[in-house]
Amino acid sequence: MKKQRPVYVIGHRNPDTDSICAAICYAHLKAELGMDVVPARAGKLNKETLFALNYFKAEPPLLLTDVYPRVSDVTADCTVTINENQNLRELAALMRNGNIKSIPVVNEAQDLRGIITVSDMAKRYFEDLGMQSFLNSTVSLRELAHVIDAVPIVEGQEDKKINGNVRIAAGSLQTIQQLVKEGDIVLVGDRIADLMLACIKAGIACLIITGNGNLHPKVIDAAKSKEIPILSCPHDTYTCARLINQCVPVSEIMQTQVVSFKPTDMLIDIKGSMEKHKHRYYPVEENGKLVGMVSSESVMVPEKTKLILVDHNERSQAIEGIEKAQILEIIDHHRLGGIQTNEPIFTRQDPVGCTCTIVADMHIHRQVAIPPQIAGLMLSAILSDTVLFKSPTCTQHDKDVAQYLSKIAGIDIEAYGMQMLKAGSDIDNMSADEIVKNDMKEFLISHYRISISQCSVMDKRQAEDRKEEILAAAEDLREREGYDLSIVMITNIIEEASILIFSGEPKSLISEAFKVDTHDLMVTLPGVMSRKKQVVPPLSEVAKLITN
Repeated sequence: MKKQRPVYVIGHRNPDTDSICAAICYAHLKAELGMDVVPARAGKLNKETLFALNYFKAEPPLLLTDVYPRVSDVTADCTVTINENQNLRELAALMRNGNIKSIPVVNEAQDLRGIITVSDMAKRYFEDLGMQSFLNSTVSLRELAHVIDAVPIVEGQEDKKINGNVRIAAGSLQTIQQLVKEGDIVLVGDRIADLMLACIKAGIACLIITGNGNLHPKVIDAAKSKEIPILSCPHDTYTCARLINQCVPVSEIMQTQVVSFKPTDMLIDIKGSMEKHKHRYYPVEENGKLVGMVSSESVMVPEKTKLILVDHNERSQAIEGIEKAQILEIIDHHRLGGIQTNEPIFTRQDPVGCTCTIVADMHIHRQVAIPPQIAGLMLSAILSDTVLFKSPTCTQHDKDVAQYLSKIAGIDIEAYGMQMLKAGSDIDNMSADEIVKNDMKEFLISHYRISISQCSVMDKRQAEDRKEEILAAAEDLREREGYDLSIVMITNIIEEASILIFSGEPKSLISEAFKVDTHDLMVTLPGVMSRKKQVVPPLSEVAKLITN
């Protein structure tokens, strides 16, 4: 049975505190309402977010690098396997009882050893119409007796390996004497005792009496004296002979060159292999262990990963592979950014300073209790996104919700807020590459692809002293990702201003939008703290004028 997959609640790439906390807290709401959900993230946690998670003893969301369909998404549990040492009769029973066309072959440690199909069984049957030979086999007397449903009349060494040919004593005494050799297994029906004695005299490995035939006492005595086992089989000679052909272990006819896949393989990458080999089922293995089976039908039309997006609604900011996923809901507080869906979905986008303000509202409206931990995380997100209520994006409603949550969490807003912001504002221990990727979002403004990252500092000199290395990292990012313009926005919490360090063209977007000189590739914008409300809108307006 294929495993049921959860719905992932996930924020944008290069997540900030609101993106992470919104994923956790909205997942809490949906779980309380009965949905199977998992909070997820599409990137590395920053210092500020880690501070909040550690403070409230919350686990980080699951890291997803992409949501492209993978083998793990369509893997079904493997309920039937067979050990490489089991015999073909046991294999046939498994296939018949379970109506199974192929079975993975494993060892005692569940390592994948091979696979065997109905075709392999049929091939053996048609190719091996003669009598079985055990010259190269490892079958024991015990295993032989089990396969043909025989009971011992004269016992022998049950674990001794058989290494002769199978003969049917159906001719004259003279013929049998010429045919039977030492070490052979002889099948005999209701025949004269002299014939059986001749077989024993030849030093056979085992005498099998078919059809529960009669056995003269002197035959038993002769067998005991030479320590040759005699088995009594209830089946007729023909049936017994065919059953003996099923005595060999599965390992002798299984396919050892197995076409298998790993759980992490992308479905698009394995379709070619499936089309080439045209099997119905393929083993899925991880570190050599069998973990399931995947069918060719499930790969052709895979179930899509189900997502609930929080704190973003633009494809450029979403996790890789979003076009292959099914979006169920969007909870956000940003501009509409153009994600399209194939069916109507639930969306909620309020003009507030933080996604977690909306999530808190939804807890209240649906009468779902907010635990202190969840309240603390939502409060952290609000304080982060509104920069302790200093950002122009902050609304009175954000402040009211923050006060409500602080009482549940038992938190002093000012004291905790400064602690958290300070934890996230130390860029001295961050590399230049980490700075330019921190809370980075991509925007399509007119026909320009622009990346804007944002960091917070307590002292503007932290950014000014590292201008050149930050600028070099921004240029490297721009060239590598193909952006027209890469902007690093470093916000001074104390002075309530931002520094923009930027690379690319057209610089006139920045100079015209903010009426500044962009010659030094760094500008200071007093009073600017919000990327969403104070940076993106003026850039968009200027871009329209340039392109028109």
